[in-house]
Amino acid sequence: MSSEDTRALARELKTHATILGGFIAIIWLLEMVNLIFLGGALNAYGIQPRNIVGLRGILFAPFLHVGFPHLIANTIPFLTLGWLIMLRETSDFFVVTAVTMLISGLGVWLFGAPNSMHVGASGVIFGYLGFLLLRGYFERSWIAILLSLIVGFFYGGIIWGVLPTHSGISWEGHLFGFVGGVIAARLLSWQRKPNYSKSKL
Repeated sequence: MSSEDTRALARELKTHATILGGFIAIIWLLEMVNLIFLGGALNAYGIQPRNIVGLRGILFAPFLHVGFPHLIANTIPFLTLGWLIMLRETSDFFVVTAVTMLISGLGVWLFGAPNSMHVGASGVIFGYLGFLLLRGYFERSWIAILLSLIVGFFYGGIIWGVLPTHSGISWEGHLFGFVGGVIAARLLSWQRKPNYSKSKL
């Protein structure tokens, strides 16, 4: 690897760290302000199923959480899975995030329990999981398939979160987030034909 390649790689990794770190900084700052100064009032901006006002939660809900344990539980998988999406193209991260937020949010709004409030980045995280697990299937490149297997090995167990197994957890957000990630994988695969001689992450 030449010095120019090394510098380019360093710049790319710095970009990844800035994007992911910026998102995490925002949600942590919001949670501190929300809990310490506002008594959780910002959670009213979450998704309220079949309430017109609740549609705003599609945009705001991923940035809001129900306390620090909830936020901590989402931080590590967001960083890990988000970075794995960035490895090939940084722009993939934004596409997958946008598609997942939209489909997860609409799914919750349409099918969520009445009089409930849904907040948290877990829908987006399940979208990342769906994208990474199914990208190999859609693209048929051996590196994408290998990455899907690795992600499945380390994170496949959380897929049960798409089922209504625990009260108080937005399984609808998980389910439709996962669906959104799969759709994003299909959409992005249309833009790229597999190149078996020069497979990329």
